[in-house]
Amino acid sequence: MSTVELFDLTGRTAVVTGGSRGLGRAMALGFAQAGADVVVASRKLDACELVAKEIEETTDRAALPYACHVGNWDELDGLVDAAYERFGKVDVLVNNAGMSPLYDHVVNVSEELYDKVLDVNLKGPFRLTALVGTRMADGSGGSILNVSSVGAIRPGATIVPYSAAKAGLNAMTVAFAHAFGPKVRVNCIMPGGFMTDVTKAWDLEAFERGAQQFALKRGGQPEEIVGTALYLASDASSYTTGAVLRVDGGIP
Repeated sequence: MSTVELFDLTGRTAVVTGGSRGLGRAMALGFAQAGADVVVASRKLDACELVAKEIEETTDRAALPYACHVGNWDELDGLVDAAYERFGKVDVLVNNAGMSPLYDHVVNVSEELYDKVLDVNLKGPFRLTALVGTRMADGSGGSILNVSSVGAIRPGATIVPYSAAKAGLNAMTVAFAHAFGPKVRVNCIMPGGFMTDVTKAWDLEAFERGAQQFALKRGGQPEEIVGTALYLASDASSYTTGAVLRVDGGIP
């Protein structure tokens, strides 16, 4: 198999949660450019429709927009059923949807906020991986990719619930690799600071100062996640499972 063929996703179907913006949008477009049909899932249907339209207009692949809140357990069966009904299979699942609401002090973190963060970042990926991984294992296999955060290993006072959820996602990646191997590979990307729409809530001057400690001395651009995602989604990573890969510009 040639190097080009190793990364080719022609004839495969990918489901990307949080696929309407940021890293999810970049991965959805990247997979389509590599030959995959794509299910673009997020809470807002109109946002999913825009990305699906972009995929279909800029590549020769099909795209299905689907509105779904991954933190709601009962909505996830519908997403999986819709993907299989439209495309007949799922070869790649990307658990990318995430959230990290701001708070001023940990004592003011409400139970509602805590549950919301854990639901979206950990419970949803658990349920989707269980549903899709089971079908993959019973079929021709596949690749599941979780999107964590360097906050899992660099926790801070402002992201306590988020860090806990992402650390759990890292652990869950390894556990599911064993649960669904050898036919299904389960891996994790652990991004650092990427310059997506979420940066609107950041103190960018403080981020830029902090980024001078990174090996690359800058934040990442969304398209810079695609190479790692394509590697883990494709046959190029056929002997990689249970791995957590940092993509953070060299955070010390």
